[in-house]
Amino acid sequence: MKLRIRHSTRYTYDQKVQLNIHEFYLIPLQRFYFKVLNSNWTVFPTPLGFHERINFENNPYFQAWFTGESDFLEIKSDFEIEVGEFNPYGFIIQPQPVFPFETFSYPEEVRDYLRIYIEGEKLPGLDEFVKSIMKESDGLVGFLVLLLAKIHSNWEHIIRHEEGIMPLGEIFESKIGSCRDLSWMLMSMLRSIGLACRFVSGYAFNPELDAGHELHAWVEVFLPGASWIGLDPSLGLLADSRYIPLAISYDPKFASPVIGNYGGASQSHLTTDVVIKVV
Repeated sequence: MKLRIRHSTRYTYDQKVQLNIHEFYLIPLQRFYFKVLNSNWTVFPTPLGFHERINFENNPYFQAWFTGESDFLEIKSDFEIEVGEFNPYGFIIQPQPVFPFETFSYPEEVRDYLRIYIEGEKLPGLDEFVKSIMKESDGLVGFLVLLLAKIHSNWEHIIRHEEGIMPLGEIFESKIGSCRDLSWMLMSMLRSIGLACRFVSGYAFNPELDAGHELHAWVEVFLPGASWIGLDPSLGLLADSRYIPLAISYDPKFASPVIGNYGGASQSHLTTDVVIKVV
């Protein structure tokens, strides 16, 4: 299957501003189940400098800097991707963990590396909810599948255009959130029992859903022997070949498609549009 992905991001400002250095995380990360056939990026106004870099978590990005002032910033990307088959359950956990557990224990050789992906925000009631799901499960994979199903059935997924993440307590209590809100909540749940997680931003293609789901966020959890496994709490699924990651981080603020700021007192307004079609 070949997909064409067209992504437009536009910031408008109430008055002209000085655009400071920006980072654009709009380069698909390398995965064995898809191949980028062609790609094109355009930025307006035209940057004085525009170069590919790699950040501290090995995410490729474009660093751009500008001269003069502008009342808008627009970034457009256009990809054609060939997608192959991928079985999201095609893995074996090794060594097999003791289940159930109070706190997950990783092998010593990876424990220090994963520390930053385990530490997270604490919330009363969160770990109790997670452990109640664990009691209904007969193994780690079954637990993850059931937890995804519970979130999908009990939390309402909404399209929310405001930037940032809702407070964790609000997401948990209101049982509502965008894909990035629900992903942050899932990360916090899994971290509360010692599982290493990271936040993923990218594209998801599902022709059965309404528009607005294409620019997406989900979670990856590290399982020994299987490495990083994608989990989508918004749809209650393990991530398959229709998920195209752009940036991955222990903290959502480092996985935003656009990171940057500007000089001046003007307010900014964001509009985005993503279209994914089979070609």
